[in-house]
Amino acid sequence: MLLKISGEALAGPAGYGIDPEVLAAFGAELKDVHGLGCELALVIGGGNIFRGFAGRSHIDRATGDYMGMLATVINALALQDALEKLDVPTRVLSAIEMQEVAEPYIRRRATRHLEKGRVVIFAAGTGNPFFTTDTAASLRAMEIGAEVIFKATRVDGVYDADPMKHPEARRFDQLSYIDVLNRQLQVMDATAISLCMDNDMPILVFNIMRPGNIKKAVTGARIGTLVHGGRA
Repeated sequence: MLLKISGEALAGPAGYGIDPEVLAAFGAELKDVHGLGCELALVIGGGNIFRGFAGRSHIDRATGDYMGMLATVINALALQDALEKLDVPTRVLSAIEMQEVAEPYIRRRATRHLEKGRVVIFAAGTGNPFFTTDTAASLRAMEIGAEVIFKATRVDGVYDADPMKHPEARRFDQLSYIDVLNRQLQVMDATAISLCMDNDMPILVFNIMRPGNIKKAVTGARIGTLVHGGRA
């Protein structure tokens, strides 16, 4: 399985940076999931530190995206540290080479780590500007042969409007890829959704801020919103 976590999820109440308590809580939950015997891979964003696209008016888009990729490496190292303090073997594989802090991303190396029971954290997105970490998550999921992408967010699924602004917003139990694209729902960016659609990769969107939800998602509990190939 592949779990996509937004960088903002690590920020806690402050809304930026890395909250040590939130990081430790995620580490403990991921240890429980790893204990189930799952081959666990992670992709984490960097929005809690720097969001390249948001800085486009001041910084060249490609440069901003590279800065965002480096932010994901910081988050990946923090998550690795939290897991290894709990005796969970972990490897960070970066799409941008930085051998002193992470292994370079090689697909066969990643699958071998997973086979050996190590948690693999994919950092630096795809290594290319103009692609989001959502696209990186979709791509890595295909490459390692994952069965599903778990998209961990701050809300408990996909709604027809922003539930923070519209209390009457309706949550979907399931959606098709085409529905997501046609409705322009903010599940993942269009490139990521199209890649999942082309490869029939289901996506489960759920709230990571509720303790125990990662384990519930992995064990098949009915939470969140399932995006798949059939009609909703």
